[in-house]
Amino acid sequence: MTQERLWQDLDPLWTDPRTLSALLCGSAAAIILLKWLGQRQIQQKMEEARRMRDLALERMEKAVCRFKKENPGAQTAHILSLPMVELVEKLKEGSLSLESVLYSYMGKALEVTQEVNCVIDFIHGCEDQLQKLKKQKEKGLLYGIPISIKDHINCKGHVSSGGMVKFLGQVKEEDSVIVQVLKSQGAIPFVKTNIPQTMINYDCSNLIFGQTLNPLNHKKSPGGSSGGEGALIAGGGSILGIGSDVAGSIRLPSSFCGLCGLKPTGDRISDGISVLAVTGMLGPMARDVESLALCMKALLCKEMFRLDPTVPPIPFNEEVYSSSKPLRIGYYEGDGYFQPSPSMRRAVQQTRKLLQEAGHTVNIVDPNLKSQFNTYRLPVLVKRILAIILKPIVSVWTSHLHHNTVCHLLCLPLQVYCTEFIAKWRKLGLDVILCPALGPAFNHAATSYTNLYNVLNFPAGVVPVSTVTRADEEELKHYRGHYGDPWDKRLKEVRAVGLPVAVQCVALPWQEELCLRFMKEVETLTHGMRRNV
Repeated sequence: MTQERLWQDLDPLWTDPRTLSALLCGSAAAIILLKWLGQRQIQQKMEEARRMRDLALERMEKAVCRFKKENPGAQTAHILSLPMVELVEKLKEGSLSLESVLYSYMGKALEVTQEVNCVIDFIHGCEDQLQKLKKQKEKGLLYGIPISIKDHINCKGHVSSGGMVKFLGQVKEEDSVIVQVLKSQGAIPFVKTNIPQTMINYDCSNLIFGQTLNPLNHKKSPGGSSGGEGALIAGGGSILGIGSDVAGSIRLPSSFCGLCGLKPTGDRISDGISVLAVTGMLGPMARDVESLALCMKALLCKEMFRLDPTVPPIPFNEEVYSSSKPLRIGYYEGDGYFQPSPSMRRAVQQTRKLLQEAGHTVNIVDPNLKSQFNTYRLPVLVKRILAIILKPIVSVWTSHLHHNTVCHLLCLPLQVYCTEFIAKWRKLGLDVILCPALGPAFNHAATSYTNLYNVLNFPAGVVPVSTVTRADEEELKHYRGHYGDPWDKRLKEVRAVGLPVAVQCVALPWQEELCLRFMKEVETLTHGMRRNV
């Protein structure tokens, strides 16, 4: 049969309304069925992931119950109260057993996650790691320390979901470099923690495992994207955690939950991630600066440099961290874009005063963000119109350019900006910068105070220095913001008396030790300002 004859025979079918209607209905039904099947498959994957989480937590609970039954006199409360540096010492000298510490934190982690939903997996290999440590003669810098790990960091035998259905069921065959190094230093990774979907969010919620709450106030966010880490450590269920930071994802949860957190320079530690031209980094979160410093000492070791040759072999500089030389500190109270809350501004002012009284030189500096002002000051309606006009143009443009080309085009102006920023820093003779950290814990947030230092690729840390007072809340009633946009309006709705407020400490690239030294100074000087942080 020729093609022409075939079309002639089919022509009456296409012109028959009943046949055409049946074909359309059949096609529509098929599409609906396929869509339903796809949604059902997604739902089943999520249900299976939740079931696996529940089974993991049950296994964890059984292990804790078994230990308690066999060791009724375990000093759980005492163990949980010890600072990490002291805990390591007691483990090394043998006055505390590896089992007592691990199972104490496992039990507390279970309590915390029942309250705030922060743990999404039990790293069952932790018990094997414990037994391995007992047989080793050498005791690493983190000997016996239980560590929590952010969901997306790979652990052998476990899924790194990223909060997305797409990655469910994809069990990792080996540990990431950072997990291998932590284990080589005697640490015991024991749980994985919740994150927001895709991790690009200042909150901590996804459709698979749900919302994580702030343990200090369940009506508030723990921050994101390392919100599970922030919630677990703040609740006492972990003493050291590993998060990641692309726009503030370590520093925001640390600020919201009253913790210390460090975002290192890109590539100082292995397993960093990049979003276009911005380098994201893994980094530690803990209750105090000494714990962060000990973690960095442990990570910046020969094993890290061996496993990942792309990491510069720069060991931790103890001399810089331990120095008592007075610092030359630049500071600013606002970035000109997001007006700081009264408590944020007060935190910087009081910290600045304490630093000056301690003998440091403190000078106000221009945050160097004015190049952005013209765009920010556009009326909201104009911004929306421009967004509608430019969206298809940008979409077409990016779809025709290779990722590396986009990065190259973005990097050029960023490199210029970074060079100018460093030049001004050098001209002022600064060692470090003190500036606001977003806080207190919001339900909605803007991240300009943190993401600047991702763009610049500077090490930056957060230290809690105070708590919100009733006077701060009264002053907030008169808050106007710079632009009257949704962020400014939402900030006035914040009710946060008693919640922690932090400051941010910044150093030049590759100067994590100086950043930590500055953080330690701030932590020590502001001890009297903190109330139950």
